[in-house]
Amino acid sequence: MVKLSNQEEEAMKIVWQIGEANAKAFLDGMPEPKPPYTTLASTLKNLEKKGYLKAKLIGNTYLYSPLVSEDQYKKQFVGSLVKEYFDNSYKDLVTFFAKQKKISQSELKEILKLIDK
Repeated sequence: MVKLSNQEEEAMKIVWQIGEANAKAFLDGMPEPKPPYTTLASTLKNLEKKGYLKAKLIGNTYLYSPLVSEDQYKKQFVGSLVKEYFDNSYKDLVTFFAKQKKISQSELKEILKLIDK
């Protein structure tokens, strides 16, 4: 699985949210500022080439649907991030966020409850 650009990730977020649709429907679902239609259409084609989307021609319009789930993508690239920047230690990742004050005590308690289950 190839890491996506920020533009591609933004497009995939809306695809994951909406499911199967055409480029116009995805564009309508995107937050402002929206990219130009042609930019989104090119991004969707690139995502298809990379194996993230499946395209089906209906009349003269392509309907796109995800081939990779959001969870699959997150799992792949969070794992890579932990491996590259935190010496494959999730403990070091959580410690980093705690030291940066990016995670609260209550959030850590929630995480511990999830681990205990």
